[in-house]
Parts: sequence; C-alpha cells; structure tokens
Amino acid sequence: MDNIKKIFKFALPYKRYAFLNIFFNILYAFFGTISFISLIPMLKVLFGGEQVPTEKPVYRGLFEIKEYGEEYLNYFIYSSQIEHGVQYTLIAIVGTIILLFFLKNISNYMAMYFITFLRNGVLKDVRDAMYKKVVELPLAYYSEKRKGDVIARIASDVGEVQNSFLSILELIVREPLTIIFTIALMFMISVKLTLFVFVFIPISGFIISLIGKSLKRQSTQAQIEQGIFLSILDETLSGLKIVKGYNAEKLFSKRFSDSTLRFFNVSNKMFNRQNLASPASEFLGIMVIAILLWFGGYMVLVERTLDGAKFIAYMGLAYNILVPAKNISKASYAIKRGNAAADRVLEVLEETNPIQNKPDAIKKESFENSISIENISFKYEEENVLSNFSLEVKKGESVALVGQSGSGKSTIANLLTRFYDVQNGTIKIDGTPIKDMNIHCLRGLMGLVTQDSILFNDTIKNNILIGKPDATDDQIIEALKIANAYEFVKDLPNGIHTNIGDSGNKLSGGQKQRLSIARAVLKNPPIMILDEATSALDTESEKLVQVALENMMKNRTSVVIAHRLSTIQKADKIVVMQKGKIVEQGTHDELIALNGTYNNLVNLQSLD
Repeated sequence: MDNIKKIFKFALPYKRYAFLNIFFNILYAFFGTISFISLIPMLKVLFGGEQVPTEKPVYRGLFEIKEYGEEYLNYFIYSSQIEHGVQYTLIAIVGTIILLFFLKNISNYMAMYFITFLRNGVLKDVRDAMYKKVVELPLAYYSEKRKGDVIARIASDVGEVQNSFLSILELIVREPLTIIFTIALMFMISVKLTLFVFVFIPISGFIISLIGKSLKRQSTQAQIEQGIFLSILDETLSGLKIVKGYNAEKLFSKRFSDSTLRFFNVSNKMFNRQNLASPASEFLGIMVIAILLWFGGYMVLVERTLDGAKFIAYMGLAYNILVPAKNISKASYAIKRGNAAADRVLEVLEETNPIQNKPDAIKKESFENSISIENISFKYEEENVLSNFSLEVKKGESVALVGQSGSGKSTIANLLTRFYDVQNGTIKIDGTPIKDMNIHCLRGLMGLVTQDSILFNDTIKNNILIGKPDATDDQIIEALKIANAYEFVKDLPNGIHTNIGDSGNKLSGGQKQRLSIARAVLKNPPIMILDEATSALDTESEKLVQVALENMMKNRTSVVIAHRLSTIQKADKIVVMQKGKIVEQGTHDELIALNGTYNNLVNLQSLD
C-alpha cells in the first residue's frame, strides 16, 4: 500500500470531493441497512403472529432502547390498524420502504457523482506530472528505455491507478460501513444467530484471499508486455519505409503477434483469477445463508425463540452482507492491480534527474565574451568519448568541429546545451560554469539545428513559433526569408498555416531543414549550434540550406559540427578531432597548408 499512499498526494486538491463521497457513502450504508429492517412491520401486518401492546410503551432508559423500539413499533402497527384500517397501514409501510430505497439510491448516485471528480482529477494530474517528468528527464534516460513502455505507463498504468482509487474508497468506507450497520442490526435481532454466522465468515474470507496472491505479479507482467508491443508499434510506424522496402512486414508482424500472444496468456490468467473472486465469494455467502436457514428455522419453528417476521428480515440483512463482501473482494483485486501499476508510474515520477538547477543558479540573460571548454572528459558508458578536451570560442566567432564518426563532435553539442553533464573539467560562458547557470537561461542563449529535422504534426507557423511563442506573422515570414524557406512556403495552399504532417513528412528533406533553421532564426539567440545540419541533404538542397545557414550565422557566435567539409570553409576556426582529442586547428587555408589530417579528409571527400 506504500505506492498507493504516494499516489494519494495527487488527491489532496480534490479532498472536498472525497469528503462528500464519504458522507453520501455513509448515508447509502445507513439507508441500505434500514430498508431491510422496514420489512418487519409490513410482515407483521401481513402475517401477524405476535402479541401487540394495547398501551403506548414507556421509555425506560438507554439500556432498554431495543425493547422500547420493538414495543413502540408493535404499538404503532396495532393502533394504526385500529384507527385507519389494515390497508392504510400497509400503504404507509410500503411508502416508507419505497422512500428508504429511494434515499439509498440517491445517496449512491451522489457518492459516485463526487468520486468521478476525484478520480478524473487524479488521472489528469498524474498524467500531467508524468509528462512533465518525461520531458524533464535527460536524454541518457531514454537510451535505455523503450518509448512504447513510457507511453504505456502514461496511458494504461495511470488509468489502472485511477481505477484503484474508487476501489480504495469502497474498501475503507462504503462497504465496511454497510457491513458494520448490518451486523449491528443483526445483533439487535438475534445475538445467538449472529454469533453462529461469525463462525463461518472467517473461513470464507480465508478461501477468497488465497485466490488473489499472485494477481499483482501477473498484473505487472501484463503491463510490461503492453509496453513492449506498443514499442514495436511505435518503431514500425517510425520506420515504415524500411519495413516495406525490405519486405519485412512478416518479420515485424511476427514480433508484434508474439508480444500480443504473451499479453493474451498473462491477461487470461490474471482476469480468470480475478473473475473467480466474485462467484467464489457469492457461493460461500450462499453457503452461509443456507446454514442460517437451517439454524434460524430451528429457532423459529422448534425453539420458538425468534419471531418469523424478524427472521425473514434477518435473512435479508444476512444477504445484504454478501454484496459488500463481494465488492470488497473485487476491490482488493483492483488495488493489487493498481499497486502494480503504481510501481511503474512511481518508477518514472521518482526517477532522479541528475541535470538540475542549483538552488542559487545564476540567471544569465546575455552572452558577452566567450565560451570556454576546459579540460573536459566524458564517457557514455565505459570508453571515453572526450579526453582532456579544451577549446575557446570567442563572441562572434564561427568554429567548426570536423572529424570521423565517433570522434566526439556531436557530444560537444550535447554538453554545451547540458543535455548531458561533463564528468571532468568545466564548460564556461563568460567565465560562469554552465552547471552554475539556470538551465532555462542557458538554453535560452542557444539555438539548435540538428541533422534530423525535428518537426511536429502541426502547421508551419506553430512549428516555427516554438522558437518564440509571441512572434507575429510578419516576424515568422521574415525568419522564413532568412532561412531561404519562404519561396516554397508562400506557394503552399494555406501558406504558413499549412499542416506539414507527422514529422513534417509532407515536405522534402531540404524544406524541413530550412524550417528548422527558420525556427532557430526566429529565436534569435546569440549562440548557434549546428549539428551536421546539411549531412542528410542532396547537393541542390544543401546549397539552399547553406545559404540559409550563412544568413543566420552573420554577426553570431556559431559552433558548427560538420560532416561535409565544403560547408565550413569560411569558418573562423576549424577544429579537427580524432578519438575525442584535438589533432589540428586553424583556418581552412592554414590546415590545408599543414598537409595533415584535415587535408586528407578534404582529399577523400573531393575524391568521393
């Protein structure tokens, strides 16, 4: 229950709904129990059988309240029949019964009405918290996680936690109160018969508890498997061209069907065990009722220690325990499932984010002098990607990083933006270590254009507004012009209001990249980071994008990670990297004159 308790903090903003639910659940339990007792006077009118007092009884104190209540009820029935007749008395009693059942059901509706706001409010807030955490966690977290599993946690696991909330309130308020009220009245009718019942109830409860011991484990397995097939679906949709191009439909279909088959088998075991709870509890309850009929019938017919009308009402009360007992057993299974889901939800919510603001983080809003990378070392797993790497980028300077794949170029971009933190050394902006800076302010100083044009299923305008949410249409168009993108945007059916599809798949690679550049231009940051922004483009698109990049980098500090060396010949400084270290640096002409690593790279690309 520890996990469920942690989830309960999300219910605090909705506690008034919880109190109202509890209040109406108390009324439901009260009216539900009293409605069975109201059958006694009607049975007495119909069948008689008990000597009734002709004089109004006198109240003799709290300890004899039960006897006083019975005598007064008998007197009321007798005097009502004498004064108004049997038919009137019967109608009055039936009307009272109808009223009590009406109040019971209204209370039930109001309890469910208020719990709806609590359940849906918790669902909304937990999902919001999950999404916020998912966005905040560093990129390193997702290198080991399946996206589909994260989606399953936000979608189905949070929903399972929500369902367990209703079960908990039933378990601790409504059904136990119904049982308590019912047992209290059963004791009032017959102590002997009620004690006899209590011999069998623990046996029934023990048998039911045996059914659900493995339910949490099976529920966890089902939720994990759901994350797996959602991941397969996500990967299939993302790589549909490859799946179709390599005729791999059968391969991926088999992977998906294998996962859904495992989910099918685990779910069958889980739900069959869960579904056994209700009939098992009802059957055991009926067994208790049958024994009651025998023992109670003996008390009525042989011992004559129990009135027939009371015994029938007692049997109604005994059956009244069956429904809440069955609901409690079902609720306990829902809580086990909810607890398993809460494990997976809290695993994300309680994940420690190593990249956080310090309490006294500096809110630096401008860039004045230089970026200093001082003796940094970094490794993703075991092998160092960067070793004692140092570099200075002055304001207004364009610095290009080149080298073979795996030399650590893109890692520099990830470290500058604090997507990852360096393990050794320091990165400073104007002498301030970036670890001491507010992350929001740090990233506010930087614009990022990546190799993969990351666009969203929305309009061109909304994709570019990510760079500056309060920008006007004129500012958006100006950014598009600088990025050499307005020439194709103006020809689209709805201009900047045109939807570009999932990941911008309605556009070509060059068009998508120019929109990414326009987004960075609109943000207008003092520092621009370009991570192989042209490597995935054809020659014609590359030229268009290169012009856009040159427009954007004018009078701006730029760190350019380049694969195609033709795109960085005008850089103020070119840094040649190899296995995480600098082997050469200088201008294009200076490095060509050295006739070293850079010259070899240029010759290889020229030969290509």
